[in-house]
Amino acid sequence: MYDTILFPTDGSELSEQGIDHAVSLARAYDAELHTLFVVDQTAFVGHPNDMDREAIHDQLREAGQRSLEQLEERAADAGVSLKTGVSAGVPHEQIVEYAETNGVDLIVMGTHGRSGLDRVLLGSTTEKVLRVSPVPVHCVPREQ
Repeated sequence: MYDTILFPTDGSELSEQGIDHAVSLARAYDAELHTLFVVDQTAFVGHPNDMDREAIHDQLREAGQRSLEQLEERAADAGVSLKTGVSAGVPHEQIVEYAETNGVDLIVMGTHGRSGLDRVLLGSTTEKVLRVSPVPVHCVPREQ
């Protein structure tokens, strides 16, 4: 049913809660597992132009690479190979583009589980992916 599963991460504890689900699904379906870290280019909006954006971008990319290495270890411990990638841009757009480009059948993402005004005002990358994804999105709620 699923040949290629994508687990996007921002390196946060919340996003990484979903890795166990992604690994389990990859094992169950004997699917190829991918993970993607997106350096969020929108994080610079509204900041002074004199800040060293390139240095910050490099630091975020390095943090993403470290996060992916930790995920590789977790997947390897479960006997699942993991293909990793780092990109830069608007996170939900990059995730959907990666899914389309790489023939992804399922996206697995963590979610805050916000509702009401918080959901309307803050939104989330997961919700944006849900709205535009051409493939199913498996949402993993925050553990209490």
